[in-house]
Amino acid sequence: MKNNHIYDLIIIGGGPAGITAAIYSARNKIDFMMITINIGGQVVLSSEIENYTGFQYITGEELKAKFQEHLKKYKFRLEIEEVKKIEKENSLFKIITDSNFYLSKTAIVATGRRPRELRVPGEKEFKNRGVTYCAICDAPLFEGLDVAVIGGGNSGLEAVLQLIKIAKSINLIEINPQLKADKVLIEKAMASDKVRIWTNTRIEEIIGDKVVKGIKIKKNDKEFFLPVQGVFIEIGSVPNSEIVDFVNKNEYGEIIVNCKCETNVPGLFAAGDVTNVPEKQIVVAAGEGCKAALSAFKYLNK
Repeated sequence: MKNNHIYDLIIIGGGPAGITAAIYSARNKIDFMMITINIGGQVVLSSEIENYTGFQYITGEELKAKFQEHLKKYKFRLEIEEVKKIEKENSLFKIITDSNFYLSKTAIVATGRRPRELRVPGEKEFKNRGVTYCAICDAPLFEGLDVAVIGGGNSGLEAVLQLIKIAKSINLIEINPQLKADKVLIEKAMASDKVRIWTNTRIEEIIGDKVVKGIKIKKNDKEFFLPVQGVFIEIGSVPNSEIVDFVNKNEYGEIIVNCKCETNVPGLFAAGDVTNVPEKQIVVAAGEGCKAALSAFKYLNK
């Protein structure tokens, strides 16, 4: 499908960064559109949010609804599509989806991140039915239950420390011979009689029927079955940055930006969890989306 209109700006991504960028772009009367696979991004994966400014408590779905309500105040083109690639054509950016392409003078990449997967049998089948990638979001759902945390880095140990207050027991599974987290976190975890640490251990399968019933693990060539009702996969996340290959990225695949959300490519901006900005939090992403939109506006006015 041919699309001849050249936008001033295209925002790719509909999470907190992309939504905030859209609000600021609409208020500045920029001719822009947004392309995203959903509204809300990873916000909708959070069952409870207690650290977003202005809300002492709100669920992910409720915050998503607030975002949508705010967006409806403004008129702009919104396409629910997956962006496959961003290309540079002379002074323009070409945003390619499955069924179309769009042209713009500037672009903001706000595509966020996705949890790193274990890729073991049962993981996909029991996602949101005992398998979770966010202890901060979902730990309260497993009160009084036996759980497993996969990953011995800081995020894994932080999940363990949070679950100590909630779960009945925690099995921490680490594939390497030693835990990789900060010493103070390891010491706190080991001080609890709720925690059992399995190093040099690989998870082989997540088992259940309608919900998770346990996991199969292998340690020193011996297999064990651990009866657990929750599996917290805390082995990191990866940025959704593959769609653009002509921009500078760091060793983790994050798009490198400066304090103005500028990339090394003039006219191309990035915001939120897809970038190298530290602290992957909703409020941080929203602020970065604001900065990216204002930077794009100034760039267009030059």
